Amino acid sequence: MESNDDILEALYRYTKGLSVALGYRDLMTRLHSERVRDLSVMIGSHYGLNNREVSTLRIGSSFHDIGKIGIPDNILLKPSMLNEAEWEVMERHSEIGENIMLSTGLEGSRQTALIIRYHHEHYDGGGYPDGLSGESIPICSRIISIADSYDAMAVTRHYRQARNHREIMEVLCDESGKKFDPQLMDIFCEIIDQSPCRAK
Repeated sequence: MESNDDILEALYRYTKGLSVALGYRDLMTRLHSERVRDLSVMIGSHYGLNNREVSTLRIGSSFHDIGKIGIPDNILLKPSMLNEAEWEVMERHSEIGENIMLSTGLEGSRQTALIIRYHHEHYDGGGYPDGLSGESIPICSRIISIADSYDAMAVTRHYRQARNHREIMEVLCDESGKKFDPQLMDIFCEIIDQSPCRAK
């Protein structure tokens, strides 16, 4: 009988092709996902997640943006800021990602799919797609939210210059308790200086 760890390892191995596919579609998103994975695992380990939970977090964070495969090029690759209607389409990537993960039919995919679905929920209930708040948001999704936001601001895009570490941390700390779980933010503040993903 397979252990939970074996099941999650098989899920990660069999879904790795999704990451390769995303890289061919949008290399920046794939590289972003890899950095978010590394930051998320670091946060989760320091928070005290067990091995199975860290494995689940590793998979969910690796594929948190896999739903962007389903976003049209004129929106995904737009070299300027998105308008309101375009943002509505872009926001569907978390639900598309959930559906992609569920469609694998692999054991363990349902829990991972929910982590993907909820990674843009906000601690105060202001996120999407379901407006969850507080601890009703899966812990792994709350972790990914912090790592995702940090890395998004640390990288230059066509429409926005990268921010430095101090600037990013000011934004994140200001949103602690609003967008982000304050306990997880405290942990992130303690460990980010040791991460190779730290911005300059």
